[in-house]
Amino acid sequence: MEFAELIKTPRVDNVVLHRPFYPAVEGTLCLTGHHLILSSRQDNTEELWLLHSNIDAIDKRFVGSLGTIIIKCKDFRIIQLDIPGMEECLNIASSIEALSTLDSITLMYPFFYRPMFEVIEDGWHSFLPEQEFELYSSATSEWRLSYVNKEFAVCPSYPPIVTVPKSIDDEALRKVATFRHGGRFPVLSYYHKKNGMGKRGYIIDTRSLNVAQQARAKGGGFEQEAHYPQWRRIHKSIERYHILQESLIKLVEACNDQTHNMDRWLSKLEASNWLTHIKEILTAACLAAQCIDREGASILIHGTEGTDSTLQVTSLAQIILEPRSRTIRGFEALVEREWLQAGHPFQQRCAQSAYCNTKQKWEAPVFLLFLDCVWQILRQFPCSFEFNENFLIMLFEHAYASQFGTFLGNNESERCKLKLQQKTMSLWSWVNQPGELSKFTNPLFEANNLVIWPSVAPQSLPLWEGIFLRWNRSSKYLDEAYEEMVNIIEYNKELQAKVNILRRQLAELETEDGMQESP
Repeated sequence: MEFAELIKTPRVDNVVLHRPFYPAVEGTLCLTGHHLILSSRQDNTEELWLLHSNIDAIDKRFVGSLGTIIIKCKDFRIIQLDIPGMEECLNIASSIEALSTLDSITLMYPFFYRPMFEVIEDGWHSFLPEQEFELYSSATSEWRLSYVNKEFAVCPSYPPIVTVPKSIDDEALRKVATFRHGGRFPVLSYYHKKNGMGKRGYIIDTRSLNVAQQARAKGGGFEQEAHYPQWRRIHKSIERYHILQESLIKLVEACNDQTHNMDRWLSKLEASNWLTHIKEILTAACLAAQCIDREGASILIHGTEGTDSTLQVTSLAQIILEPRSRTIRGFEALVEREWLQAGHPFQQRCAQSAYCNTKQKWEAPVFLLFLDCVWQILRQFPCSFEFNENFLIMLFEHAYASQFGTFLGNNESERCKLKLQQKTMSLWSWVNQPGELSKFTNPLFEANNLVIWPSVAPQSLPLWEGIFLRWNRSSKYLDEAYEEMVNIIEYNKELQAKVNILRRQLAELETEDGMQESP
């Protein structure tokens, strides 16, 4: 298929662009295979380059011969285009709808994108399972790397290499997989070096008791406690699928409500249940971390499919327990290991955002909820994270629409078939450039090797304004305050360096004086 077939009108002049916090701009609107571009001939006017894959929904309206297209984006932005001529407006609208809903993954922008920067590091090979295993192997000999899933034959949603107990051979893994949904046999997510692997343990089931019992009636269910006398099962229900998607839709609708009525805002915020979901997820993660760190127990996280709430809990528990996960590279490794390699279906979950009318049952903001939970912990421990809020926002944006191939596909098996490593660029190749890293580095960071325990009290969990309100109110003053804070920190470092030099000079002078006084 040629993109030209989908573009009925490639260019329209005298289009007026309206977007948050910018004055209206008149210019030329161009449609390419992957971008909507508005360019103005005015000096100092920023062009708009919008990926078609970032478009969630569009609305059209007409007043006489003037047409207006309202573009609602997956990052919650709303953009308005005033287009002269009804025919041009209809052509542009139908072209955008076709280009923003391409069926084939290989027609998406990452397969056409060519980097404008020098690739110093190949992000596809930055966080290999063998490298991650080496971090544990020095502390324990009870685990091994298994290649049982090398051809994705045992579990299509697992990576080719997994970490399993050394005492379990590959043949046993194959048998165990037949009793697990999608063949997802238990694998190691995290090894806590402080306590090792305890014989006592907890099974934290993220399904409701009702769902677990329904699964049992169908031949599935949960582990029989009689077979695991030293293990205890705890149900910590975390919502899934359409409930989460509806929660996001309601929250974004509340944030876009311009009535400025306090009762209406608070009731809509409460009705969305978004912060309740945050609390449930963080509570389960804190419980897992507490069992591991304070009781020295092992934890098995059990979900319905193991690709959503399970990953939220395992990754957040590591944020709490493991200082490395709070660094930039450590967090990238966590996303790679616990979300991408572990089989979170990004292509399905992030296919649509909060505005699309044609909902499918598998869309859900699972990864966004995880990022929100991380932001909540970052807000409570502002000096314990090497990365800042912008880093989390960037990951949210690229999960939904990106020029990089990192979040394409639903699992490693699909990514191998698509040959993403050969045909697309990794997000980490771009992020880990020194010039980009500086934008995502937290100036307050001081390495903290302790476990951090976030509060999950309702009063401690505010709305993440940086995501949900950034297009509704200007961040100008917050940005200025942040810049001032960075300047103060840099100035403080300069003064501290001068103090250290003066101390050394003073010590040298005192030594010289002592030598002169000695007989």
